[in-house]
Amino acid sequence: MQAIVRDMKLAPEGHLKIDWAWQHMPLLNALKSEFEKSRPFLNKRMAVSVHLEAKTACLALVLKAAGADVAVTGSNPLSTQDAIAAALAERGIPVFAWHGATTQEYKEHLAATLDIQPELFLDDGGDLTTMLHGEKRSLLPGVKGGCEETTTGLMRMRAMAKAGKLAFPMIAVNDADCKHLFDNRYGTGQSVWDGIMRTTNLIVAGKNVVVAGFGWCGKGVAMRAKGLGANVIVTEVDPIRALEAVMEGFRVMPMIEAAALGDIFITVTGCCNVIGRAHFERMRDGALLCNAGHFDVEVNKTELKELACAQRLVRKNIEEFALPDGRRLYLLGEGRLVNLAAGDGHPVEIMDMSFAIQALALEYLSREAHNLEPGVHPVPAEIDHSVARLRLRSLDCQIDELEEEQRRYLNGWED
Repeated sequence: MQAIVRDMKLAPEGHLKIDWAWQHMPLLNALKSEFEKSRPFLNKRMAVSVHLEAKTACLALVLKAAGADVAVTGSNPLSTQDAIAAALAERGIPVFAWHGATTQEYKEHLAATLDIQPELFLDDGGDLTTMLHGEKRSLLPGVKGGCEETTTGLMRMRAMAKAGKLAFPMIAVNDADCKHLFDNRYGTGQSVWDGIMRTTNLIVAGKNVVVAGFGWCGKGVAMRAKGLGANVIVTEVDPIRALEAVMEGFRVMPMIEAAALGDIFITVTGCCNVIGRAHFERMRDGALLCNAGHFDVEVNKTELKELACAQRLVRKNIEEFALPDGRRLYLLGEGRLVNLAAGDGHPVEIMDMSFAIQALALEYLSREAHNLEPGVHPVPAEIDHSVARLRLRSLDCQIDELEEEQRRYLNGWED
């Protein structure tokens, strides 16, 4: 398959980034050594749609080392790094992606990746899955199953399964403890602020930060905002999560009230129209609007453009919307994932864990897909525990083990 990338001359820069990430991914290093011997994916065709940057390239190379025929694309037009795409193509993996793809180009890249006729696939947000059930439906008979990386993607998968439309088993990688407890909380928490701060060059301390959504990602964003000295306000629709935010010391209120108070707004809900016209009309001059949910639908860009009398790009990844009353609102990264559109995504060590789960979940799916009904399935607990132990080992951290008497006590009732 012929790669579709922006510029192969960027490959040397990409190789350096991939090599840097590889040095800090001990789990994938260990799996690569194991897979090179066992070759669990020998001659299996595999499609990958994940944010295409250095850590993803490392995962793709591990899958190739395990014997797979891999084709790769991005899962967001603004998160693909052209140097990484070129370097990965130069290392013998077909890549179909470039930064800033139009909607049509993005769909063409997804379709080209599926032309490998995958038996297994990795998805991030559900776009491959959706295409397999739509214009690429003819490929369904050959698909054994896939793995889904994100909260938003799993929402789509579960909706499809509930409607009886999901044609194969999907492994809910996002729900694994070693994924959402670490990737969603610590990964999103750090990378969102990395993207905001490197893009704006503004201080966070003393500002009012409004976090929309207090799921695992929202918890991480709020936690890091508090650590940076911000006054944190949380908006929620779930009463239990709202109560949890209160108990964490955050102010909780409806978005319509928070709109008049916030200096920085970050949506992390997986829903649409979280911030819209009524909120824009109440915001302070200079308010920053950021999204950390998978799709660019949480901040209503259409209504923001309709309200504005002028708009311009004032810095890379910062668009100014001037309102008729003189106020200015600033949208970061086109309302796409701010940690990837305006940054490098999650820290390397975090993605080492997440991608280790992906690789092991694929290995499990390769063996067990014929025993699984179409639908959404959990990551087996033994994979979670294996990844946690590998990570602890890489940190030179040891833990206690239960003695036999303790096991009997915990598993019995007589005593």
